[in-house]
Amino acid sequence: MALTLPSSSTTSSTSNALAVDIRSLNSLKYDAGTANNAQTTREVAKQFESLFMRELIKSMRDATMKSGLMEGEQANLGQDMLDQQLSVSMSGQQGGLSEAIARQLSRQMGGADANFSVPSTLSLPQALPRAASSATGTPAEATGTAPKGRDGFVQHLSGTAERVAQESGIPASFMLGQAGHETGWGKSEIKHKDGSNSFNLFGIKAGKGWTGKVAEITTTEYINGKAQKVTAKFRAYDSYEDSFRDYAKLIKDSPRYEKAESVAQSGSAMAYASALQKAGYATDPEYAKKLGGAINSVLRTLRAQA
Repeated sequence: MALTLPSSSTTSSTSNALAVDIRSLNSLKYDAGTANNAQTTREVAKQFESLFMRELIKSMRDATMKSGLMEGEQANLGQDMLDQQLSVSMSGQQGGLSEAIARQLSRQMGGADANFSVPSTLSLPQALPRAASSATGTPAEATGTAPKGRDGFVQHLSGTAERVAQESGIPASFMLGQAGHETGWGKSEIKHKDGSNSFNLFGIKAGKGWTGKVAEITTTEYINGKAQKVTAKFRAYDSYEDSFRDYAKLIKDSPRYEKAESVAQSGSAMAYASALQKAGYATDPEYAKKLGGAINSVLRTLRAQA
């Protein structure tokens, strides 16, 4: 069933309509542009939000294990109709996603409507995926747990790494490679005792000068060339971006890593990795070789994802 936009005289009746056909999005946008009516534009924006909410609810329901008690075509049809109505009731809320859509449509179709007021932090339903941290505005990739595995790990954190690279001058691929090596591409992240994430991607320890949060774990250190298990305290952050920034600050501000900072501009992964090992970043005698390989694998992944 395709959704058609009614005339302005019947716009009020559309608030109870079911937005059910994704294919109607283009015609809705066209109608918003030709109607030249702010109320119509708002209604179109609400329909966009309703369509989005329905897909979100469907995805969440598909990911939920079924009990087997309420299955079958009739039950699925009833559930689908209920989901449609729920998506309509959740859309169009003040300060919600529809207001942002309405403003964007208005601008695209000939100028912003002064009546479209969108707060700096949208009041989206709690079921929506987090696009940013509501408290700090930090992008989702900086706060959500990174996927395990090289490709997903790199894709999830590449945006964060690029932002910090632009400020610090340390190539994003170098930081991503080191973060991947230190965490086993997200498989061995440093956790607090309660299982929560410390967001420490670079294995930076909490020395005497550290006044922030701490995560204490058992780790492997090479003492006299032999691997041994020791208990150590590591720095903990509120987000991955905080971890990237603290790492960049360490490399740029510490005289110990002055050589590493300078060779970072050369673009040589092995030169950078060797400089870090010589400066004592890690006790593993094979650290430079492993890190250089990790950085080069990031470069291959980024090229493949481009």
